[in-house]
Amino acid sequence: MNFKIRDATKEDCKDLLRMIVELALYEKMSDQVKISQEDLERDGFCPNPCFGCLIAEVPEENTSKEGFTTVGYALYFYTYSTRKGRAVHLEDLYVMREFRGFGIGKGLLSNVAKVTKEKQCALLQLSVLDWNTPSRDFYATRGAQDLTVTEGLHLIRFDKQNLEDLGNGAPKN
Repeated sequence: MNFKIRDATKEDCKDLLRMIVELALYEKMSDQVKISQEDLERDGFCPNPCFGCLIAEVPEENTSKEGFTTVGYALYFYTYSTRKGRAVHLEDLYVMREFRGFGIGKGLLSNVAKVTKEKQCALLQLSVLDWNTPSRDFYATRGAQDLTVTEGLHLIRFDKQNLEDLGNGAPKN
């Protein structure tokens, strides 16, 4: 199947949000999607964007059952490792179910790796749910290392309320 990978534009945010919701549904986390199309437009397409995004498109003759030509995305952002230097964190890599198995996911991942290399980053990092064996296998067959096993790392997060509570406890200057 023919497809192309390109940088996302502000006009892609409607499709991007649709696919974010689809991914969250697959991950059994649909109740956690709190962003809007406007959030994506503001945060990704401003003078100092918070994320980068690649879009996978198929030609009109290969549209999805619902009529979509935008069938996948990879959303990433820059971070920093005090051990390795510049890094990219791949937040999401998603391909609509009916378009899996055609190399689109590999194409998205390869293009994120290309961006990582072009920006002189030393690492490409991501998180995968422990039960998501197909995704874990997909990344492993491409050389990814599971740091949970090799380094014993755990992903730690402060949600909005805990972050606010933590910030309120900061010493006053």
